[in-house]
Amino acid sequence: MPLIPAYAGGVVTTDAGAAVKRVPLGLALVAGAVLVVVATLVGIALSGAATPTLLGDPGAFVRWGLPVVDALVETACAVTVGALVLAAVVLPRSATATDPSRVRRAGAAGRAWPLAQKTAAWASVVWTVALVVQLLLTYARVSGTPLGGEQFGAELGVFLTQIELGQAMAWGLLLTALASLLAVAASGYTSALAAAIVALAALAPVAQTGHAAGAANHTLAVGSLWLHLAGVTVWIGGLAVLAVVAGRLGKDLVPSAERYSAIAIWAYALVAVSGVVNASIRLGSLENLGTPYGVLLILKVVAVVALGAAGYLHRRRTIPSLTSGRTTAFWRLVGVEILIAGATMGIASALSNTAPPVPDVPLEGVSPAEAITGSPVPGEPTLLGWITGFSPDVLVLTGVVSAAVVVLGWYLRLRRRGDHWPLGRVVSIMVGLLLIAWTSSGGAAVYGHILFSAHMVQHMVLVMLAPIFLVLGAPVTLAVRALPSRPDGTRGPRELLLGLVHSKVAGFFSHPVVAAVNVAGSMVVFYYTPLFGLSLSNHLVHLWMIVHFTLAGYLFVNVLVGIDPGPKRPSYPLRLVLLFATMAFHAFFGLSLTMGTSLLAAPWFGALGLPWGVDALVDQQYGGAFAWGFGEVPSLALAIALGLAWLRDDERTAKRQDRAADRDGGADLEAYNAMLSRMSRTGDRAPD
Repeated sequence: MPLIPAYAGGVVTTDAGAAVKRVPLGLALVAGAVLVVVATLVGIALSGAATPTLLGDPGAFVRWGLPVVDALVETACAVTVGALVLAAVVLPRSATATDPSRVRRAGAAGRAWPLAQKTAAWASVVWTVALVVQLLLTYARVSGTPLGGEQFGAELGVFLTQIELGQAMAWGLLLTALASLLAVAASGYTSALAAAIVALAALAPVAQTGHAAGAANHTLAVGSLWLHLAGVTVWIGGLAVLAVVAGRLGKDLVPSAERYSAIAIWAYALVAVSGVVNASIRLGSLENLGTPYGVLLILKVVAVVALGAAGYLHRRRTIPSLTSGRTTAFWRLVGVEILIAGATMGIASALSNTAPPVPDVPLEGVSPAEAITGSPVPGEPTLLGWITGFSPDVLVLTGVVSAAVVVLGWYLRLRRRGDHWPLGRVVSIMVGLLLIAWTSSGGAAVYGHILFSAHMVQHMVLVMLAPIFLVLGAPVTLAVRALPSRPDGTRGPRELLLGLVHSKVAGFFSHPVVAAVNVAGSMVVFYYTPLFGLSLSNHLVHLWMIVHFTLAGYLFVNVLVGIDPGPKRPSYPLRLVLLFATMAFHAFFGLSLTMGTSLLAAPWFGALGLPWGVDALVDQQYGGAFAWGFGEVPSLALAIALGLAWLRDDERTAKRQDRAADRDGGADLEAYNAMLSRMSRTGDRAPD
């Protein structure tokens, strides 16, 4: 008798076909969708966000329709992302996949994967169309003009091309359309993952336009809002799609539920942390909890806590019970979660259309530096300020903290399993992560946005110092040893990591010469092109800078002294040549900045007017001197490490040769002497 019942047609049955209990998941999905609309309308009515305005009223259709369309956009987005994530890393494909024998041996059914892909395709199309309607209604709302006016089309063009809100919405629409095309064309794990990444990227323009992305604390607000949106879509969308494909899971139910649960934990953590940050920015103080915005926020918090409690019950009770064939409690709880999730998304839609207590207005009456950077100007740099300064970049900080938690989890897993892993390597990784956190959110970040010299400190730490500690910690080797492999052909973290490490792209960028050129050449391309100025004014480019230079430094150091799998490392003499060439280039680059008389990113640094009197060109020259001097310190440490590694390698080679001579009585040496003797008798010249 089969142990795991299958869900089919709203009835949980065993494989023999006997009905066990009716679980109306379809009804729960419909009710959840209805709750999204109802909660949106009720929330709008309570907050008064749809009240007619005295001047420039776009009409009742726009005032009430926009929140509903917002809810539709959020729901379609969540279903799209959730379905793609399930198709990429949770659900196995059928036995006709690339490795059919592996799938069959694991006993995977694979019938749910095609339905998840079709769900993603249809939801992405709905998402794209709904975004078009949202764009039209949004313009009507902000311009105060009803739909279809005489100048509506021409003014809409100006809105999309010249107004920041319209430009962000246009970019979001383009990325969503691209994600839709990829979702429709997805035919395997890799293509589904690519579509999911693009869909999540499409949330970035949305984060630029949300309530939390106001003029004050703009960088913190945008980053936390994107994390919030990403967490919600993966978590709630994945839950809804899991219910959609329930009838086809069969034998895949237990592993799929466990994998989704692990993803949901991380998504819930993102939602909780980013929600607190967003609320603190827009709420201002606890006194504002009594405002309409505050009331809706409280309702949303209650709903999110309820969903977290349901997830906890899944982890502790219902998922373990699936292995014994008891699925009723699991699906009943899923149905309840869908209802709560629908209400939550409706409340969130109403919240996004309600004016927050802290108004979203441009900064006025501030210094030029604060107007340009969007943040208060710190005090004059001091050693204490460099150590204790804090300007959080929530995206990087979340990544660093998550990486630290994961690495510690891997280490503890190996210990529980009885495997040895040096503690020093874990400490080395933690130091590298701490340096990245300080560079992006500590004192270096506080001053790096207003002083070129501080920006250069950020750059050199990211590309030259932090990678050394990360490489010496061997994170890839630790991950491969700690992460379990999946027997059913799906792509888990281990499979994704190994696929990335052994990909052609990684092979190209980890080639010794390419890695060295990338480290050196990227500095020239970055600082002597508009990219530098964009990284100061555009946070996405700034994030790219952090990721790029950290990875470039990691790949270069890994070529020199790494132990992780990946590149084919050259001989030690060639490694030293590459290192010394890079050292020479850093010295030349730093010298060019020190001797330069042209200010880089002049519209930014030249217009700040810092209150403690900074000559921007002199500060740039200080930055060049730092790049010249500091760059040699880690390079010298690497040279010493390479020399020691070379000596140890020679010693190991000599010991191997001695052991071989002991085993065969020095046969190689005797053969070499015999060859020399023959050559001397014939008059031939001995080899060098």
